[in-house]
Amino acid sequence: MKQKCTKICLVSFFTHEAFFIPLSNMREILGAICSESHSVFVVTPDLMGTLPFDLSRDTIILHKKENRLIFRIINYVILNLKISRHVLQKSSHTDSFIFFMQTGLPLPMMIAKFRNKKIIWLLPSSYRKMNEKYQDFLNQILFPWESLSYRIADKIIVYSPNLIREWKLQDYAGKILIAHEHFINSDIFAAKIPLCRRPLLIGYIGRLSEEKGVRNFVSALPGILNNRKDITVFIGGDGPLKDEIGIFLQREKLTSRVSLAGWIAHGDLPEYLNKLRLLILPSYTEGLPNIILEAFSCGTPVLATSVGTIPDIIKDKKTGFILEHNCPEGISDSILSALEDPNLEKIAMNAKQVIEQEFTLDSTIKQWKKIFDEQNS
Repeated sequence: MKQKCTKICLVSFFTHEAFFIPLSNMREILGAICSESHSVFVVTPDLMGTLPFDLSRDTIILHKKENRLIFRIINYVILNLKISRHVLQKSSHTDSFIFFMQTGLPLPMMIAKFRNKKIIWLLPSSYRKMNEKYQDFLNQILFPWESLSYRIADKIIVYSPNLIREWKLQDYAGKILIAHEHFINSDIFAAKIPLCRRPLLIGYIGRLSEEKGVRNFVSALPGILNNRKDITVFIGGDGPLKDEIGIFLQREKLTSRVSLAGWIAHGDLPEYLNKLRLLILPSYTEGLPNIILEAFSCGTPVLATSVGTIPDIIKDKKTGFILEHNCPEGISDSILSALEDPNLEKIAMNAKQVIEQEFTLDSTIKQWKKIFDEQNS
């Protein structure tokens, strides 16, 4: 049932096509529980023509990425000002602002606070955690602003209690709630090919970046493929490490057994997931990876590190496999062990039940309805 008293504005900033799925999910959730909801999206120009925005309720702010430090700092200031202007304009017909982004935006949040609006910050990931491996002066500037944003927000939403410690949010524990925007359409993400009929194809699907641990996964491939001549590998995704990975595969003469597919459209994921015998995510940090849930729904077992929300949904050798060490040797040993597990098909079935019980649209809407009930009480 819709709550006619609540008017919500969703504010988000994204530079990659993959983030449009979580945003679409969030809009569908808000549309189901709120009588009036609209959005302010910050979008890079290259995405403007490719993503299906609803211009009747979406306000679009174009934001061009810059590489040079001084222009990145100027861009950040201008972005705060642009979003602040729209927050001020929309505050007259908005009760709550949901900031759905990893980076804090203190100025727009302060303006919403000054207008006596509720501020909910939904964290898909930790900016500090994502960037701790990069020595970047701008990051050092933004970290204090991130802390200020935490203090301004009325509520902070994270995907799991584990993230409070992992993302060092203990100082804000009193305002943290647990919820997510994830739900899976099991008619689309379905197990079309039984696991026993799939080839010995293992894979990684995701952003090709440092924090995802994909460099370690690729470094493990020579040992895996030399040990098992029957295994082939699929790598799907795009990112800053793509060229480096391609060069490594050529140097190690692995291109005949490793497919580097590049970016995969979301609608094509079920087909690829139904070909995999095992999906590997050796990440250093995560929120709640949608690809794990989609793999579960397609009957594909997952091997992943115990970070973020992953230990909530992967119980080792029950609903998936926990990767204890994401060094190349640890990845290699864990992959071979998982593939030889006699209960692999049962584990895949257990994982599918997790989706059916916890990640439906109805169950996700109930979580958010409870949050807004608390906000209005």
